[in-house]
Amino acid sequence: MPDPEEPERERDSRAPDRQEADAERRRRRAQFLRELNEAKALRDRVQPRRARAARMRQQMRMRTFRW
Repeated sequence: MPDPEEPERERDSRAPDRQEADAERRRRRAQFLRELNEAKALRDRVQPRRARAARMRQQMRMRTFRW
């Protein structure tokens, strides 16, 4: 049967790596979200009629939304 203290030591040794991995994941996610917003803005500028229709649909959705 494994020693109950073994997972504790194992977790402690991986903690800095996990924090670095989490920080890297957050950095990549932030970069992705920035690029996504930039792409959406570009699409709205390139296709103004479609963007206006999408805004109208969103407004209708929000008007009919119930809390």
